[in-house]
Amino acid sequence: MQDPNEDTEWNEILRDFGILPPKEEPKDEIEEMVLRLQKEAMVKPYEKMTLAQLKEAEDEFDEEDMRAIEIYREKRLQEWKALRKKQKFGELREISGNQYVNEVTNAEKDVSVIIHLYRSSIPMCLLVNQHLSLLARKFPETKFVKAIVNSCIQHYHDNCLPTIFVYKNGQIEGKFIGIIECGGINLKLEELEWKLAEVGAIQTDLEENPKKDIVDVMVSSIRNTSIYDDTNSSNSDNDDTK
Repeated sequence: MQDPNEDTEWNEILRDFGILPPKEEPKDEIEEMVLRLQKEAMVKPYEKMTLAQLKEAEDEFDEEDMRAIEIYREKRLQEWKALRKKQKFGELREISGNQYVNEVTNAEKDVSVIIHLYRSSIPMCLLVNQHLSLLARKFPETKFVKAIVNSCIQHYHDNCLPTIFVYKNGQIEGKFIGIIECGGINLKLEELEWKLAEVGAIQTDLEENPKKDIVDVMVSSIRNTSIYDDTNSSNSDNDDTK
């Protein structure tokens, strides 16, 4: 079958009678590049500017551009406000006991608040503060605060530290009291993240408990010990009946 774009005398005759479509002209790469650059040039310069740059360049635009800029500026402002609303925390802040009610109990509606009561003389408390600082940056929509325990509760026993409370709408949603409940002296960042996610303080992207393998080994060990004890007890009973 003949190629309709083939440059032959017969094809030219067929094109003259409208039997074949007009011959396709090869695309010019330079022409394509020019068209692309023209298209890019049609993008208004203000669409690539920050709000501060727009303010500085106001005198360079005509009235039509200024109307479009106002709409664009409002859009960017709303986007910025939405981002600020979502990311209004982002750090582990130190508070004192007299700020507890305002910062924690009476915190913003529907905002989870994680407070760590600590003593700087306890290594586990320092470890928890390090982890919470990192988690505060990862989950800026959650409020993270810490307070020296004596400023909040007098005569609080060292055995109860670290203490982590999770509040929401004035209610305690979760609590971890003491080294064991907080995850042990070798607590990993991911393990603390999982604990806080389990009580709804944060929305983690972890798919399973980082300590799952350790827990499984412990459960297996306990189960095996129980079976061993039951077997020995049964054998002892059989010996007694002989």
